[in-house]
Amino acid sequence: MLPWQADLAGRLDEHVFDSELLRGNPLDDPHRRPLWVYVPPGYDDHPDRRYPSVYVIQGYTGHVAMWRNRSPYRLPFPEAADQVFAREEAPPVIMVYVDAWTGYGGSQFVDSPGTGRYHSYLCDEIVPWVDAHYRTIAGRDHRAITGKSSGGFGSMITPMLRPDLFGAFATHAGDSLYEYCYLPEFASAVRHLRSYDGEIGRWWESFAKRTAFTDPADGTLLGVLGCSAAFSAREDGTPELPFDPRTGVLRPEVWQRWLDWDPVRMVPKYAEAMRSMRAVWIDAGTRDEYYLDIGAEAFRDALLAHGVPETVINFELFDAGHGAIDYRYPESLAWLAERIQPTTTA
Repeated sequence: MLPWQADLAGRLDEHVFDSELLRGNPLDDPHRRPLWVYVPPGYDDHPDRRYPSVYVIQGYTGHVAMWRNRSPYRLPFPEAADQVFAREEAPPVIMVYVDAWTGYGGSQFVDSPGTGRYHSYLCDEIVPWVDAHYRTIAGRDHRAITGKSSGGFGSMITPMLRPDLFGAFATHAGDSLYEYCYLPEFASAVRHLRSYDGEIGRWWESFAKRTAFTDPADGTLLGVLGCSAAFSAREDGTPELPFDPRTGVLRPEVWQRWLDWDPVRMVPKYAEAMRSMRAVWIDAGTRDEYYLDIGAEAFRDALLAHGVPETVINFELFDAGHGAIDYRYPESLAWLAERIQPTTTA
């Protein structure tokens, strides 16, 4: 496998999207965002044909340019996805790579006074723009969303909140069952905050002034701060931690705001939306450091308990940790692409 960029059989268009909804966001992050749209082989040769679409979102700290990162002996996902269609391993789709990065490392793809209106940006700006500028099949039965980790979380909750837009999804090790995936991080955060007198704001000031990730606290505290900004920010945008930063004791009302965003706990409220899905892919590694294999199984069981047919769910646990599972993405892409096709090709 060659360690440099390969030519694509399809085409990757790189746009800059000017978002009105992100303009003036609380962190003063850019409202002009990169937006990549991939069209499959043959798109330009068949001007009357329309295609289903798959939206791709990223994990925490992810931004669109990172899709070009190359690991030894593995293709970056845009190239691996292109091969799926070049080899005719799945029917063609249009793919949309969405950027939802924030100064805290991520948005969790929700609307929040702490970060901005990232859910609305995705659903109410990006989706209509793509449908207007590319030959998509615009119905929700022909639009899917996929992601890993925080992106997997976004892929679970977006079809719950907007089943009018998305009729299928794939989640790879998506954040879920928060008592297992987040509580251990809170304990680590309390230990790290001892060096900052229990004040996460002091750590943030330090982080902003030096080379990132040179303090062992950085990874944990960035995630805790960013998720607090997404899930439990005050109306003025201040992130509120769901635990006492000195003792670690949970703050029940704040912690409940996090639990309200747990996909496992969201299923009963959004059961009708989940029952309308055409395809649901759920997977995770059995050695996932955030116990997201347990969350994946709990999410699958919650779907089944609330009437989602087992026939629309692909569920798998495999031998892996949380990282280096990008080889799974082309598999779920091909599976989704098959299931969001129209019965007759337009």
